[in-house]
Amino acid sequence: MCAACTYMMELEALRSIYEGDESFRELSPVSFQYRIGENDDPKAFLIEISWTETYPQTPPIISMNAFFNNNISSAVKQSILAKLQEAVAANLGTAMTYTLFEYAKDNKDQFMENHNPINSTTTISNIISIETPNTAPSSKKKDKKEQLSKAQKRKLADKTDHKGELPRGWNWVDVVKVFKQNWL
Repeated sequence: MCAACTYMMELEALRSIYEGDESFRELSPVSFQYRIGENDDPKAFLIEISWTETYPQTPPIISMNAFFNNNISSAVKQSILAKLQEAVAANLGTAMTYTLFEYAKDNKDQFMENHNPINSTTTISNIISIETPNTAPSSKKKDKKEQLSKAQKRKLADKTDHKGELPRGWNWVDVVKVFKQNWL
């Protein structure tokens, strides 16, 4: 069977299998992404598989470099890729994209057993509490706003619109007036 025929058959199979699946994404006719786990799952990850010109006789390119995977350590990513490469070796010569996605779904817990999700809000609050002392320094005075008189407030309110913004062109120069003054 020709390589183009194999591509088309597997492409059609993937499209029909994953039709309506929000986790599956076709980046191009030879490149696909699948999110393993739900969006709010801290152990979710994204696999990208790209077919080479000689696929399925040669292994596809498997990547975990998507931004979605930034919270996963490189050691865990390498471990997942190594396990997927083992599955690739076992399925070499056959259409394997679906098989790899399903293998990753079935073994998600095993793949992510060494992953320690970081709760960013806890980390940031810990950093802030470590860096700032609990007692407020008494030597610093709060910056006071400039107090305006009633007349100053009225004058400012007359210049601004209901949003407190100055109208368009409030500081424009009357070009004709300046031109007359300079040439007369």
